[in-house]
Amino acid sequence: MTHYPLTEVPVIAVPRTAEVSRNTAETRITVKIDLDGTGKARLSTGIGFFDHMLDQIARHGLIDLDIEAEGDLHIDGHHTVEDVGITLGQAFAKALGDKKGIRRYGHAYVPLDEALSRVVIDFSGRPGLEMNVPFTSGMVGGFDTQLTHEFFQGFVNHALVTLHIDNIKGSNAHHQAETVFKAFARALRAAVELDPRALGTIPSTKGSL
Repeated sequence: MTHYPLTEVPVIAVPRTAEVSRNTAETRITVKIDLDGTGKARLSTGIGFFDHMLDQIARHGLIDLDIEAEGDLHIDGHHTVEDVGITLGQAFAKALGDKKGIRRYGHAYVPLDEALSRVVIDFSGRPGLEMNVPFTSGMVGGFDTQLTHEFFQGFVNHALVTLHIDNIKGSNAHHQAETVFKAFARALRAAVELDPRALGTIPSTKGSL
């Protein structure tokens, strides 16, 4: 069994990258990710605040993220936001493969001024979302805050994760959303990180996730 010093980072033999496209009558979306990136993002969804939130995932998750989305925004943002969540979830599932060596669990608390949110994630292979975010406004810029749930539900269903999201405090809807997405990014970063003590093993007593 190989032991790594605490300061040594294991070499990633296989790039953990993925590219997934989703084309429907409502949206055309392409997502590219590198789980071992540096937080670079190239985002174009047509919804400015949503791009801002996706940028938080890249930067705070240290995930290189490239998302191009064209959707029926003349109706509203629902299909675009939901389908980006679906496609991002599929990309994560593809990049992680059999999930050997990952830590599996991640959690984070993130504050922003008066707002505080907590996110806990488990790459369990079982989709489940518990979300408690009492937004104080229905809109932030051109973004419908109700669509935050649709984004995470799409991600959960296709990444096959258990995800708990709680906004503990907050009176400004922008701050509430930003703390949620930043905490999600930090939790993701922890969960998909390779554990040098468990390389090549699946983090489950069942032997599969």
